[in-house]
Amino acid sequence: MDLRLTEEQKMVQQTIRKFVEKELIPLENEVLKNEREGKPSLSKEVQKKLQLKAKEAGFWGINTPEEYGGADLGQMMQAIVCIEVAKTFVPFSFGGSADNILYYANEEQKQNYLIPTINGEKKSCFAMTEPGAGSDTQNIRMTAVKDGDEWVLNGEKTFITGGNEADFVMVIAITDKELHKKTKGRDGVTCFIADREMGWKSEFIHTMGEWGPAGLVFDNVRVPEKNILGELHGGYKLGLEWIGFARWIVGARAVGAAERLLQMALDYAKERETFGKPIAERQAIQWQIADSAVEIEAAKWLALNAAFTLDQGEDNRHYASMAKLYGSNMGNRVVDRVLQIHGGMGYTRELPIERWYREARLWRIYDGTDEIQRMIISRNLLKGHVKIGQQI
Repeated sequence: MDLRLTEEQKMVQQTIRKFVEKELIPLENEVLKNEREGKPSLSKEVQKKLQLKAKEAGFWGINTPEEYGGADLGQMMQAIVCIEVAKTFVPFSFGGSADNILYYANEEQKQNYLIPTINGEKKSCFAMTEPGAGSDTQNIRMTAVKDGDEWVLNGEKTFITGGNEADFVMVIAITDKELHKKTKGRDGVTCFIADREMGWKSEFIHTMGEWGPAGLVFDNVRVPEKNILGELHGGYKLGLEWIGFARWIVGARAVGAAERLLQMALDYAKERETFGKPIAERQAIQWQIADSAVEIEAAKWLALNAAFTLDQGEDNRHYASMAKLYGSNMGNRVVDRVLQIHGGMGYTRELPIERWYREARLWRIYDGTDEIQRMIISRNLLKGHVKIGQQI
């Protein structure tokens, strides 16, 4: 069993790290300034320049199949990239990718949605959460009623990432109420691809952090039968697959942010003096640094293990929940310690710590709350789906 990165993985890691340090971190003050003025984090022009540089560096479509022009480097590499990019809060994606469930599209849908998304010509979002239905899919209320060769969608979705910018949405709706009720939400729902031009509307939701999700409203939105993604009544499985992929990514991002924050704490502790000594010589500070370092390392291996398991073609949902639960909580503890080490300066908007503090609190909520992850982990163990000390 090899617990070290390969030479190729190390090379990619260092290349991404240099890109983040050279191209992204210098933009942090601009992002903070724009946020204070109520403007978008980065202008479209800056975003396009960054993506062009990333494409020139060979990181377009890191995890996209080669047949679609991607590099197809695997989930382990995806985790490594996520950790490095998360060392800044500057919003950035290397591009050339699409949501994992969009690959279930048929050939016509691939031409109309998948390929344009990979090429950066269209933007997508995924919508399952509703005002009364988050992780509890039994409470989904959005309906889709068939009318000829179309389905008429009615209902609302909330907290949809990318919903304000999306050209189309992959949305989950009830297509068989009796089946949905009988199976407690596991069947009777279908995933539809709905273009914005079909009539759904988005509303910006203001949050305590930079994340600006959308509320989506569907009022008699007519979607053609050919826009069903996957199978009729098979939307629940697609939803689980989308969420399952996102969960361990949250853990990886928390690791990257925590590593950057801990380095800030180390640098500051060596410079800041109290009563004639750097605070780095105070045991209270040393213990916070030590605890943070240990927790970051543990969270990193949980995230990498979830990615590695997926690369082996195995079910990684148990490990994804572990990576998400521990990683997101670790991130919250580390940013709190780092703010404490910086004292009053950490609380100001002159440093990016308070920005991360607000963002980190979200990690424990979206893509499945702490409580949901604990329920999944304990259920897998109690029902014998996972054995202590054994791989799935």
